[in-house]
Amino acid sequence: MPFINGGITRINEMLLSLPPSEKKIADYILKNPEKVISLTAKELGKRSETSGAAVIRLCKSLNLKGFHDLKIRIAGDLQRKEEYGFRDIDPDETSLSIIDKMTNNSIQTIRETAQLIDIDQLQTGVQWMNDASKILFIGVGASGMIAQDAVQKFIRINKNAYAFEDMHIAATVIANMSKNDVVFGISFSGATVEIANMLHLAKRRGVKTISLTKYGKWPVTEHADIKLYTSTTREPIFRSGATSSRIVQLQVMDILFMSVAALQYPVTVKHLDETRDAVDFFKKGNEKIKK
Repeated sequence: MPFINGGITRINEMLLSLPPSEKKIADYILKNPEKVISLTAKELGKRSETSGAAVIRLCKSLNLKGFHDLKIRIAGDLQRKEEYGFRDIDPDETSLSIIDKMTNNSIQTIRETAQLIDIDQLQTGVQWMNDASKILFIGVGASGMIAQDAVQKFIRINKNAYAFEDMHIAATVIANMSKNDVVFGISFSGATVEIANMLHLAKRRGVKTISLTKYGKWPVTEHADIKLYTSTTREPIFRSGATSSRIVQLQVMDILFMSVAALQYPVTVKHLDETRDAVDFFKKGNEKIKK
């Protein structure tokens, strides 16, 4: 099964937001991952000066099925090759060094995001999007660009996909959506008020909701039936949330698009051929006009 790792990534993502007892356990795991995979929940609780119940609560906070699930993921982490950590840009950085750092940081974030994908949640979301009569993607700022990109992808395979910068128009669309439709909220921070409100509106009307945020519990995820996550990305100075976060949001959207396309492969190929022919015809028509 893919992605049977990511235990350490999940802990790092949630570390600062954990309650004290769970944070003590998380700190112990990060310092002693090799030891943890052979312990019971009760033994880990004792070694971290907490309790077995606190270990189970930590697993729940990490959105895992239990301590066994966490141990399997940590064991997978330990078998992976050592990776470079995130590196920020220094004063008077050379172009060659910036290329190396930015490439490494993007690869690292993509890998961590892959580890955070819950296969069950993903597959359910893919099925909903495949069956939906309408899909409304909502995002503001940099996330708004991800919403527009998603629309561009999904309309190519004949899905009725929409994205609006005006939240009043988006709300109007939601008011006329059915229970078979999907509202997809995108917010890296998970705290964007407009996105949380739109998903809340959709939930009240019985419309299916999906969120894409950084890992954790946020106002946006509170109103999402399906919760998809990206890595939080450590971006201390120059690299704002609009760089690596944008790359991994596009990564998840590409995974969703390819998964929906794969469900209806023959039809997908037909639609892609037709849209390609339409664009080619448009381009050729413009060339004739110029002549």
